[in-house]
Amino acid sequence: MTTPKVVGIVMLKFLRQPPHRPIQQGPEADARYKKLRIQVFLGAFIGYAGFYLVRKNLSMAFPAMAPLGFDKTELGFVLGLNAAAYALSKFLMGSVSDRSNARLFLPLGLVLTSISMCFMIVPIQFVGAEHKTLAILLMSILNFLVGWFNGMGWPPCGRVMTHWFSVSERGTMMSIWNCAHNIGAALVGPMATYGAIWFGSWFYGTHQELYFLIGTFAFPSAVAFFIALLAYVLLRDTPQSCGLPSIEKWRNDYPKNYSEKHESTLTSKEIFFKHVLNNKFLWYIALANAFVYMVRYGCLDWAPTILTEKGIDLKSAGWAYFAYEFAAIPGTLLCGWMSDKLFHGRRALPTMIYMVLVAVFIALYWTNMDNLTMAIIALTGIGFFIYGPVMLIGVQALDLAPKNAAGTAAGLTGFFGYFFGTFILANWVIGLVAQHMGWGATFIFLLVACLITILFMSLTYKEEQYLVKKGRH
Repeated sequence: MTTPKVVGIVMLKFLRQPPHRPIQQGPEADARYKKLRIQVFLGAFIGYAGFYLVRKNLSMAFPAMAPLGFDKTELGFVLGLNAAAYALSKFLMGSVSDRSNARLFLPLGLVLTSISMCFMIVPIQFVGAEHKTLAILLMSILNFLVGWFNGMGWPPCGRVMTHWFSVSERGTMMSIWNCAHNIGAALVGPMATYGAIWFGSWFYGTHQELYFLIGTFAFPSAVAFFIALLAYVLLRDTPQSCGLPSIEKWRNDYPKNYSEKHESTLTSKEIFFKHVLNNKFLWYIALANAFVYMVRYGCLDWAPTILTEKGIDLKSAGWAYFAYEFAAIPGTLLCGWMSDKLFHGRRALPTMIYMVLVAVFIALYWTNMDNLTMAIIALTGIGFFIYGPVMLIGVQALDLAPKNAAGTAAGLTGFFGYFFGTFILANWVIGLVAQHMGWGATFIFLLVACLITILFMSLTYKEEQYLVKKGRH
């Protein structure tokens, strides 16, 4: 037997889902169920925030790496590998997560991400620009691994959310959980600053030009490692593994496609070919997600460039960037609440409404690029409304697939979002269009992306009407 196969078997045994225990009933079991739901939610929230502490740290280090001899073109290539690896991993590792214990799978991914990020110090400090080819190669490998292991974050969270929260409450709970990535991402900047101040002199003495290595890579990695341990303490795989009934039975909340078979573990072949790849509605929302991400990152990533070209200083452009991200939190929470309470668990209609409003603010942004106040208002509006669809498409993927294929279903939509929507459309295509046709053409592309998203989401609208027919009012 080959070594890789042996390693694979050992890993699968290590990550194997815990067996179902005898079901408990009565008031004590109900109280335990309520307590564990809160505990598991906190584990998923804190654990997922931890992944964003060790996600795109390399981009934070770019300004400090230039004096060391590394240029933007080389570092841009290294950074791009992170997005490509994450897109592939979210899909492929999603399938593995569907057959794994979420309590082990998530912390393992976070620990491996932390280790990979911490080792980024090696090519920068110990190899250096004097051996640039080797340094870039090592950075590329490490940043690819960071992206790959980061892909182990969303799928197990999606798995525990589907097992511990039923379909009629999932939009609200997922919208709250989805704010974890905003919190995690927001902490990276302060951690890089204060990590360098607190620990830089311990490791580098008077070599202040290297302090950033501790703040940007080592300190966040250490914090993420301890978050992984905390997530392990809090998380549980499924209610049945804790001796409790399924969430559908406990809340008497059964979706149309529910079956007792959804509580069992499927093979990879069954997951891919029976429940995911032949589900046309999953393909519709995956395609929609590509254009949602095109808008999300097309507006976010290019905002500093657009505004500075229009004569707005970089500091003010940074505040516009901040407003975009901060507005995501209330917008996401409102969207999740609306999908559950006003639309009775339907996701397509609120997504389409939000995308119409995104288009309105894109048009406002387009016509006021040289006015800082109006540009910030427009970017705040886009940020407020675009993250609702980002979250709801993930929730809809969980709704449209059985629970035991949830990670793979969400991974498919995530792959389309990050690989096609971000890597190709938002970064590459928009860059080409802006360079050769101008920003006006770019905004037309973004508006068309909103319309295409609405079109694909409308194709799933009829499939969701069963929620109203079941009388969830």
